[in-house]
Amino acid sequence: MYDKVEPHREFLIDTNYEYQGVQHRYKFDNGYGASVIKHDHSYGGKNGLWEVAILDYHIDEKGVLCYDSGITEDVIGHLDWRMVTNILDKVKAL
Repeated sequence: MYDKVEPHREFLIDTNYEYQGVQHRYKFDNGYGASVIKHDHSYGGKNGLWEVAILDYHIDEKGVLCYDSGITEDVIGHLDWRMVTNILDKVKAL
């Protein structure tokens, strides 16, 4: 079975199971990261799809939503895991 947190496992800082769903938080060496969620209230969650928000750890060590990353100005929803991985690659390359 495909491990959903690969290939960025070394950058995964935590996983939470809230809102009857899941959230993976990533932090990359460049000070950016991502929150990857799936639950009934996330964009696509009811269909088994993921939502990604870019996080900025330069501002706060817990990470704050980043709307000026150049990747997106909002969250990105309705993603399969391969699309999530592609976005994580872009965040890691910032």
